[in-house]
Amino acid sequence: MKHPPNSICILRLSAIGDVTHMIPVVYTLQKHWPNTKLTWVIGKSEAALVKDFPDIEFIIFDKTKAFSSYLSLAKMVRKKIFDVLICAQVSLRANFICSLIPATLKLGYDKSRSKDLHTLFIDESIPAVQEQHVLDSFFSFIQHLGLHERELKWPYIISEDAYQFADQHIDNERLNLIISPCSSHPKRNWRNDRYAAVADFAIQSLNANVLICGGPSEIEKISGQEIEQHMRCDATNLIGKDTLKKFLALLNRADVIITPDSGPAHMATGSNTYVIGLHAASNPNRSGPYLSKDWCINKYNEAAKMYKNKPANKLKWGTKLEYDGVMDLISIEDVTNQLTTLSKQLKKGNN
Repeated sequence: MKHPPNSICILRLSAIGDVTHMIPVVYTLQKHWPNTKLTWVIGKSEAALVKDFPDIEFIIFDKTKAFSSYLSLAKMVRKKIFDVLICAQVSLRANFICSLIPATLKLGYDKSRSKDLHTLFIDESIPAVQEQHVLDSFFSFIQHLGLHERELKWPYIISEDAYQFADQHIDNERLNLIISPCSSHPKRNWRNDRYAAVADFAIQSLNANVLICGGPSEIEKISGQEIEQHMRCDATNLIGKDTLKKFLALLNRADVIITPDSGPAHMATGSNTYVIGLHAASNPNRSGPYLSKDWCINKYNEAAKMYKNKPANKLKWGTKLEYDGVMDLISIEDVTNQLTTLSKQLKKGNN
C-alpha cells in the first residue's frame, strides 16, 4: 500500500498465546499508523487480557453461543467497510466470520499454512516463509501492507489491586519461581511428580519462593493438588485464585516461570519474565516463548525420531507430537540444570 489504510480489522479469536503474539503487531500499528482505526474481532475469554487497550474497537465473539454470536457480529459490521481485514486465523469458524466482515482487501495466509479452505475466503496472501515463528508470521501481515517497523512491546494495563495481590505472594529477598503446570492440550503437560521434584530443588538448593499458578478448571486444580502432595517442601498454590490481570502482575514481579507450551509462557514474554518452556510435543522454534527460546527444554527432535521415525527437520513445520508419554522425554535434571544456570545469571545481573 502506498498510504496507510484508514481502517483495519484484525480477526484473531484465540487462544491466549496467539492473542499475546498479536499485541506487538497492534502496538506497532498504533505507533506508526496512528490515524488508522483499528478493530479487533476476539474471543470472549481472550478479550479479558486486552479489552482495556485504548483506541481499539473490540468485537467480542463468544464461542459458547455460536449462532447468536455470528448474528451479533454480522449486525455490528453490516454498515462498515474496512480497508483491510487481516485474517490471522485458519479454522472453519474464522473463515465463516471472515465472510461476514465487509472489507476492500481480505488478507490471509499463504497456501502452505492454509486449512479448511482458508484461501477461498481471502483476496491476497502473505508470502510463504519457511520455519517462521507464529509472532513473526503475524508481523508478516503488516509488512505486506507496507509497514516494516517492529515494536516488541506488550502494553498491558494492570491495576493497583492486581499488583497488591502479587505483592502478597512475592518475596523480594528470594528467587521467585512460578510453576504453571497446565496447557490447554493435556498431552503437552509434564508429570506433576516431576514438577514437585523441581519445586523442592528450587526451594532447597536455590532458596526459591515457589508459586503454583493456573486457572480454575478441574484439571488445573488436580495438578496443583498433586504437585503439593508430592512435595517435601511448602509452595504457595494459587491455582484458581487469580485473574488474568492478577497473573500478569505476578509475572511482572516474578523472576522465572516453568510451563509447557501454553498461554502463560507467552504472557510471561510480554512481562519480560524468563520462561523455561517445556517442549517435546511442540516445536519451540515455532510456538515457544519468543524472548526465551534459548531457555526452553527442547526435546522436539527426540520426539520426532521416537514417534515419527524421522528428525524434526523432516516434519511439516508446525507438526504437533501430542502422544502419550512424549513429555517424559524431559527429565527432572533437564529442568533443574537450566534453572540453576538461569539463577546464576540473575544473581550476576543483580550484582
